[in-house]
Amino acid sequence: MTPSETSSPSTAPGAGPLAGLRVVEVSSFVATPLCGTVLAQLGAEVIRVEPVEGAPDRTRWPLTDEGVSLYWNGLNPGKKAIAVDLTRPEGRELVSDLVVSGGSSGGILVTNSERWPEFGYQALRTRRSDVIHALLTGRHDGGTAVDYTVQAASGFPLVTGPEDHDGPVNSLVPAWDLTAGFHLATGLLAAERRRMLTGAGSEVRVALEDVALAGAGNLGYLAEAQLQPSVRREPTGNYVYGTFGRDFTTADGDRFMIVALTRRQWHDLLRITGLEDAVSALARALGADFSDEGQRYRHRTVLAGLVAAWFEQHPTAHVTEALADTRILWSPYRTFNDLAADDARLLREHPLFSAVDQPGVGRLVAPGSPLVVDGRRTTPEPAPLVGQDTGSVLADALGLDADALTDLAERGVIATTDERAVQR
Repeated sequence: MTPSETSSPSTAPGAGPLAGLRVVEVSSFVATPLCGTVLAQLGAEVIRVEPVEGAPDRTRWPLTDEGVSLYWNGLNPGKKAIAVDLTRPEGRELVSDLVVSGGSSGGILVTNSERWPEFGYQALRTRRSDVIHALLTGRHDGGTAVDYTVQAASGFPLVTGPEDHDGPVNSLVPAWDLTAGFHLATGLLAAERRRMLTGAGSEVRVALEDVALAGAGNLGYLAEAQLQPSVRREPTGNYVYGTFGRDFTTADGDRFMIVALTRRQWHDLLRITGLEDAVSALARALGADFSDEGQRYRHRTVLAGLVAAWFEQHPTAHVTEALADTRILWSPYRTFNDLAADDARLLREHPLFSAVDQPGVGRLVAPGSPLVVDGRRTTPEPAPLVGQDTGSVLADALGLDADALTDLAERGVIATTDERAVQR
């Protein structure tokens, strides 16, 4: 079954629950573009503004052999792209005009830059009282930060990594960027709902560092440090904090992540490994109650040693068959290459993925929206080329005719590859 033949219903571009909403995005890198992508996948018209030569994140790795950024394409599908020289007052005026236009569907800006005063909340508010301005900053005081520096400030890297590793381990996943993008989209939609009900505009601000600190607080880690200051968390490798979970290797050398959160899952693990009697004897010797997940965590090393021995004695096929008959939470470890292999079922059969023709890249399988609304999800669209929609967007939104667009292009105020919009 090919991605286009999957049975999961999908929605056409612009047909989602946000159809009719228009958002102007002046941004770069991860969090803010992701915010725009979330909105676009729900049906909003998202217009991304870039410099005439393209945004700086258009060259970020991974790249194709021809130098096209797969990173950029993955974070900006389904958007319209206009290229404007924002170093010129005339260029900034065009973008400001675009933000405040659009009637009840427009008047929304999402950005991660405070460089240009014309795009600030107060400046836009003087032109349109109900404007919604969503801004991502690095820190709450407006200071700069990126995910990797925020990780360093959050405490997480110092409890991440192998038990015998001396030093911080940052996560490869820019988790706070991703989370901040979702927070920004949530805040923007909350502001749009209030505007719909009251007619009032809003200034929405999300600080990347605040997202990470809130995460540490929401998970109880900061409370633990306050109430038990003498207890210092240390890295524990792949053990799951506070319960029983770790990676184990089969006789074939394949590695599995195993998590037993509940009593049922723990009992299932003991059953398939044949460790009921051994663990009962161990519990008596230690005076421990392994029906309690905290006790299982405290004695994780000796318990994991018993479980590891069972995995090491059995081939992968046997382990997979045994786990499939349980409520245990488990998965084999897979590389990106494993996931994308020609014979892999995930990209071929998972309803999240569909084939898309990406200019400059070719045909590939890409994810749509993880959100399923009324049983339907938005299928992926290609990311736009630099200036792909400059002419048509400015013509439709601001009423600029072909002569005006040609003049702006010839003077370098805009760049466009939309030939239809500049034909005389």
